[in-house]
Amino acid sequence: MERKDLMKEIWSWTKEIAIILFIVWFIISFVAQNTKVSGHSMEPTLSDGDFLIINKFIYDFAEPAKGDIVVFPHNGDESEIYIKRVIGLPGDEIDIRGGKVYVNEVMLEEDYVSEDIYNTGNIEYPFTVSEDKYFVMGDNRNNSYDSRYLEVGLVPIDEIIGKASIRIWPLNELGLVY
Repeated sequence: MERKDLMKEIWSWTKEIAIILFIVWFIISFVAQNTKVSGHSMEPTLSDGDFLIINKFIYDFAEPAKGDIVVFPHNGDESEIYIKRVIGLPGDEIDIRGGKVYVNEVMLEEDYVSEDIYNTGNIEYPFTVSEDKYFVMGDNRNNSYDSRYLEVGLVPIDEIIGKASIRIWPLNELGLVY
């Protein structure tokens, strides 16, 4: 092969690799990324070691809804990622009494929660969720460090990385996350 042909081939490969790297960067930065569940706070919905695909662009077009499972950094620390369920929206009044969660005086019907709440955290109830923030809780209510604790608090909309959408591991539980 001549030197000129070799240089053409190298340039062709370099362009293709650069395009692939750009596409991967774009997807990871703006569209989706994977994350691993660490801990038991979302059981029985998600288990320790599950791998998820996070939809990173959904909240560019819609607000988080009650019941969404969201991913966010703990106090802005990108090295400590939390996965929790949205319970309260901006303006909602949250109360926990008699082992149940009430939003705007209506008890939540939560088939993904297996026991009454005895761990109410260190905040005073009832309280109102402030503007542009969300009240989140783990599904394993008695074993979850979430918005019931001042150290976690309400999650600002601009800190939500995205919505947990698809479980990709373990393979026998592959599918959409609810």
